[in-house]
Amino acid sequence: MIQYFKNINGQTLEIDKPDMGVWVNLVPPFKEEEFIELSEDLEIPIEFLRDSLDIDERPRYEMEDNVRFVVIKTPTENNSFNDSDAFYITIPICIILTHTQIVTVNSFDNGAIKKFLNSFQKRHPDKKNMMILKVFEKVVQNFMEFLKEINHRRNQYESSLYHSNSNEDLLNLMRIQKSLVYFVTALRSNEMLMMKLERTNFLGLNEEEREFLQDLIVDTSQALEMANIYTNILSSTMDAFASIISNNLNSVMKRLTSITIILSLPILVTSIYGMNVDIPYQHSNHAFYIPVSISLIVSLVISWYFMKKKWF
Repeated sequence: MIQYFKNINGQTLEIDKPDMGVWVNLVPPFKEEEFIELSEDLEIPIEFLRDSLDIDERPRYEMEDNVRFVVIKTPTENNSFNDSDAFYITIPICIILTHTQIVTVNSFDNGAIKKFLNSFQKRHPDKKNMMILKVFEKVVQNFMEFLKEINHRRNQYESSLYHSNSNEDLLNLMRIQKSLVYFVTALRSNEMLMMKLERTNFLGLNEEEREFLQDLIVDTSQALEMANIYTNILSSTMDAFASIISNNLNSVMKRLTSITIILSLPILVTSIYGMNVDIPYQHSNHAFYIPVSISLIVSLVISWYFMKKKWF
């Protein structure tokens, strides 16, 4: 689906066809006919539009027929039904800069473009470079927000693991770890892309825009450092909790073994008195109470011993 947005008198309005200073946004579902039509109308190489469908597209830039093409990664929630997949993944946002329009292509619905749309009325479509940098800014903000959400989730699962021997919380921590792997990889690639854009001045930035890009590089580096810290903390936490769960399991097994021993010795006493041979006091009026008393005494002595040794 193709959307055309234009800033008219400080308001963001959706129009029916491309025009000067228009932001063109492509969102799923995609149709090949739309790609061909847009490619012909805006003189965009159709490979730029088709490359946008690849979810594994790496951050990069290139130019063809005086049309500039930039790819940057942004985080989004994973809608997979597989319980072992990551909570969050990264997807490409493809930005195409034509002579008069800015075109963005999103393989999935994502928050960065929504934030950009909500603030589009504050933009100046004639300053296309600054609009691209503002998309970068929304991407960095998205990473920061998702990293805070990941850290909050991690704390919740850690708290529940203190009193649980279930694998469910460990599985959730593993899904967070997978999400962080996506984030670290994407942030590192985004940082390299921005540094290369600054070094080569591919977009033809002025001094003000270059300073803004430098600030974005710093923010991206900060987000990357946060992601690395969370990854290291999570790895150590998972190892520690795996040991804790193993220790808890050993404690449970120790208690079960102690209970088995306590029950087995009275059973031994009663089984001896149940033999079909002559035994002491078998004709006594208290023949029933003798094995019962011995069993209770043995059980109490063993229980006291285990409690003293803290085995029970």
